[in-house]
Amino acid sequence: MGAQLNAALPLQRPIIHLLGSGGFYGAERMLLDHCQATPGQHLVLFLGAPDELVARFRAAGVACHSCASLGEVLSQLRRCHDQQPLINSHNFKGLVFGWLGATLWRLPMVATQHGFTPSNRKQRLYTWLSLQLCRTATIDTVVCVAESIKRIHRQAGVAERKLQVIPNGLPEAPALPAHGQADERWLAGYVGRLSQEKGPDLFLDSLIPLCQRHPQLDAVMLGDGPERDALQARIDAAGLNQRIRLPGFQRDMRQWMARLDALVISSRTEGTPMILLEAMQDGVPVVAFGVGGIPDVIEHGRSGLLARPLAVDELAAQLEALLLDPAQADELIVQARRTQRERYHLPTLAQRWAQVYLGAATETCA
Repeated sequence: MGAQLNAALPLQRPIIHLLGSGGFYGAERMLLDHCQATPGQHLVLFLGAPDELVARFRAAGVACHSCASLGEVLSQLRRCHDQQPLINSHNFKGLVFGWLGATLWRLPMVATQHGFTPSNRKQRLYTWLSLQLCRTATIDTVVCVAESIKRIHRQAGVAERKLQVIPNGLPEAPALPAHGQADERWLAGYVGRLSQEKGPDLFLDSLIPLCQRHPQLDAVMLGDGPERDALQARIDAAGLNQRIRLPGFQRDMRQWMARLDALVISSRTEGTPMILLEAMQDGVPVVAFGVGGIPDVIEHGRSGLLARPLAVDELAAQLEALLLDPAQADELIVQARRTQRERYHLPTLAQRWAQVYLGAATETCA
């Protein structure tokens, strides 16, 4: 498949991705899959990254380098200058460094906007500055992973002609074994960074009362982050440390997907979460707040269950309904798998990305 796509794309420039990263989370998962599926010569410049993350990309066959400073990024771009690379930025730091390099070297640039987390003054400043940079002539195309993110850019005055929506997608994956319906225990899962924007506290607001009402219900919170100790203290205070567990960051999520009876997404803000698509592909019913791009993906009552943003009682009620009605879970699984395959299939979306790159390069040359 990769060779066929490469043959279909006459773009001969390297595609240089810029991403500030602290670990293998949603944007990193999207980028790794993207580089493997989308035709072209990809190079990832991490703006500071754990050694394990760099090794993971290299083991997957993706060329990458960890840059410690803006000067190192510009040095990398200078080495590639004769090949006239195309820059694709991811997140705020990647956008700023990419914009400076593209302006200095007059290179074509695409900005991928995964979402915003304006939870404090610094993050609000980053969001504002990101939107202002996207208005400038340096950035040829802004690719938003959800319609909600596109609306934010349009409202900030970014030209409509620059804006495209290409949601995240998944490559083919072998089917997981069927979930064991005979198991007396029922497992709800949270997957993500244990930080404020992802709402792990809201997950506990919903799950603690449910666990107290339903002795067969357990929960697991997969991930790590600054709120871990506070979350553990709440679990301990509720006397549920044997039933709500925090195993930390997990490298292999599919082994957990095979055990979950439901995925709960309690985020305060989102784009198109990769874990949502993974659950749909793997046959795990989803219960989520209707934030960001999630309502674009999930049709309530058909492919998942939605609650109003931050309405923890609604989230708990939807999860409880799923717990008490296994037949509903089976119906949601069938439709969710169909939706993921038809709308969030990476080989199809990779073709659209190829056209974005080609268009940005062609426009810059014109």
